[in-house]
Amino acid sequence: MPSKLKLLWLQGITCNGNAHSFLNHPRLASLLKHFELLYHPLLPSSYSLEKIVTDFPAADILIFEGAYSSEFTRADVKLQTIITNLQQKSSYIIAAGTCAAYGGIMQLSDPKSSGIIYTKQKELLNLIDKEKLISIPGCPIHPEWLGYVLEMIIHNKKIPLDNELRPSELFAPLTHHGCDRNEYFEWKVDAKQFGEKEGCLYYEQGCRGVMTHSSCNKILWNEVSSKTKAGTPCFGCTESDFPRSNMFHTKTNMSIPEDVPLGVGKKTYLTIAGIAKTFHIKRLEGKLIDYKTDNRKD
Repeated sequence: MPSKLKLLWLQGITCNGNAHSFLNHPRLASLLKHFELLYHPLLPSSYSLEKIVTDFPAADILIFEGAYSSEFTRADVKLQTIITNLQQKSSYIIAAGTCAAYGGIMQLSDPKSSGIIYTKQKELLNLIDKEKLISIPGCPIHPEWLGYVLEMIIHNKKIPLDNELRPSELFAPLTHHGCDRNEYFEWKVDAKQFGEKEGCLYYEQGCRGVMTHSSCNKILWNEVSSKTKAGTPCFGCTESDFPRSNMFHTKTNMSIPEDVPLGVGKKTYLTIAGIAKTFHIKRLEGKLIDYKTDNRKD
């Protein structure tokens, strides 16, 4: 039987959200059979945190969760010292979550913090050897995205990465791809409130699905759902500019969205949108009206 890979899960400035999310992986038990947990903040481990920051053991995979600050400490040792020592003995280093990748929401309370890869402005930190880094943004991380990366490492398969060190298989799509509401988006039939089963959430509710790199609508959460399936707009949690102010609002200038779908010029988008609005797709508009009527009866 091959020896188990050594995995170490280190936390920076964090809410524990990514560690908790990973525990919801549908095949967690079988996945963990391949690893010896040197340290994990929530699971039984071979080392205590105090021992980790004293001995700096070698690990096949170092997973880092949370934002980074050189002055932040774990077990009274500065995070910079811990990461510097551990990265030298690690084969793969995974930034788990948007805080670890870009600084994320933790920068609201500590503006000097960043990710271990980038700052919020996408400036490369150069803290860790890029050849070792894999970025999996999300707030929290999708458990099956991390599972995919770990499975690839287990089977010694190459993981193609994009220019922000994200697995291309997971982050080449946009949240928009696979969304059940795409036809409403194409014909500009808008949902007017959260929770509606029909209608597009982009213009009225601030959905960022057309400009957010994620496979949330292809690899469903808990294998059954996603934000847009539940009638909630995507708020772009995998991107470097998360969180933004007024996340559930599409900023417009003279009724024109400030941010248009990724890869589409503003003039092109306005032309297509203008044409679409001249049509009335009774099949789609009728479904939206029927849904609202049913809600009123309830």
